[in-house]
Amino acid sequence: MSSIIIAFLLNLLVESSESFTVVVPGDPVVAHVGSSVILPCWISPPENAEALEIRWYRHDFNNPVLLYNHGKIQDTQEESYRNRTSLSLRSDQSGGLKDGDVSLRLEKLSVQDEGPFRCYVSGESSYDSEDVVLKIMALGSTPVLFPKPLDDGRVNISCRSSGWYPEPSVTWTSDDGRVLRPGGSSHSRGADGMFSVHSWTAVSRSDAQLVSCSLSIRTGELKEGRLNIQGIMPSDASSGPWKALFFTLLISALLGLVGFMLYKHREKLTGKKPAEENCEEGTMEKLTKAVVEDMTMEELRRHAVEISIDRERLHPDLTVSKDCKIMRDGPGYNHTDEGFPYELCAFGAQRFTSGRHYWEVDLVRSPNPPKHYWLIGVVKEGSSASKHRSALTPSAGFWFLCSDGPHGFHTNTDQSIILSLNPRPERLGVLLDYDDGQLSFYNVTERKHLLTISSRFSGSVVPLFGPGAGDQSPITILDCPEPVESAAESSQPLLSNNSSDA
Repeated sequence: MSSIIIAFLLNLLVESSESFTVVVPGDPVVAHVGSSVILPCWISPPENAEALEIRWYRHDFNNPVLLYNHGKIQDTQEESYRNRTSLSLRSDQSGGLKDGDVSLRLEKLSVQDEGPFRCYVSGESSYDSEDVVLKIMALGSTPVLFPKPLDDGRVNISCRSSGWYPEPSVTWTSDDGRVLRPGGSSHSRGADGMFSVHSWTAVSRSDAQLVSCSLSIRTGELKEGRLNIQGIMPSDASSGPWKALFFTLLISALLGLVGFMLYKHREKLTGKKPAEENCEEGTMEKLTKAVVEDMTMEELRRHAVEISIDRERLHPDLTVSKDCKIMRDGPGYNHTDEGFPYELCAFGAQRFTSGRHYWEVDLVRSPNPPKHYWLIGVVKEGSSASKHRSALTPSAGFWFLCSDGPHGFHTNTDQSIILSLNPRPERLGVLLDYDDGQLSFYNVTERKHLLTISSRFSGSVVPLFGPGAGDQSPITILDCPEPVESAAESSQPLLSNNSSDA
């Protein structure tokens, strides 16, 4: 009996000698978007960890960020962390695994990496785990300031910047260090989780000579933009309103003259008068998040690319031509639900990660009337369509303009923009400006800019098409045009249609 007790006590002593504790920093680890970071973790007392199981995971124990076992890193891994993780030294003095250092190196950081990472270490007779908290930061672009003189002699200054995380604070100051009161600020969040900021304030000559707009995050890092307002504002404040009125009338007269000359010039080139302007166009432009610089159709055409439908991701209830250019709802599709059939989507076979890309689609086939139901835009590669509109948001990787029959035209932005487009577009142009984060739509027939959606794209995006249901006309993707050498050809279609029938 005494020998059994002695053996039991010896076994306890051996087990206690093999026990260890996982140790991590007490404070969060801070790193920037796009950089690499080491999440420190080690075992105490120090011992060789080469024969132990080392598992880093976030939400699911069985879907690890990194798994080391049987002396090597295993292939079992959460997909979003593949080719981004490794075991690393927490310091230059570390002895690595032989010294019990099980720290994780994480590369190409994104906003989605923010939060706790659990460090789990297991041996034959002992295991322990602790959380390492990762805080992500992103220092955005240098603020750009835009002035606009007001009728009362002041200047309204707009400040814009993008690419921030977390949401930055905005401070307006004068050249003598006084804090200026902002007129307002707005923040928007892109699909990559980072923030864009728009702030504005109105100042007079007595307020400051130099106005600065600075954005900062909680680490104290900031970026600042400055504007000298003396060259913008009149030197005589008392005559400011009269001068503003004079220059306003002068500019209006000049613009009217230029507009009349362009009107006659276009009539001469095209042989017909321009279409009647939509009285709601000004209101519509104000509703867009940003408006791209004016571009002629000829300039847009220089960015034209070949677009076709990806058959491998085609909805089974869609019919597509052999050349993957023409699509419509299939004859067997029975749309009985109320509302637009958002799930009936086709994806482009082309992928874009930078630059400007332009394409056009026909929304009418003579003698049928223009389509009343369609959806056109771009989508982040890998996103799946849904029949629920609430699931097709910019944060989910969707950006589009939709025509929903009698319900009108609308965007899928967080604050949906309702449009009144008259006449109904027969040919729609789409310009994706990936780098500037803009998706623009044009009525090609009327040679008119309709709408620009501002966002921030990440990863690959592909064209998105939804032909709706019940229309007689299909959606037709047009072929790329040959380069045009002279403006005299501006009346010709931007893209020619050589597609076969669906």
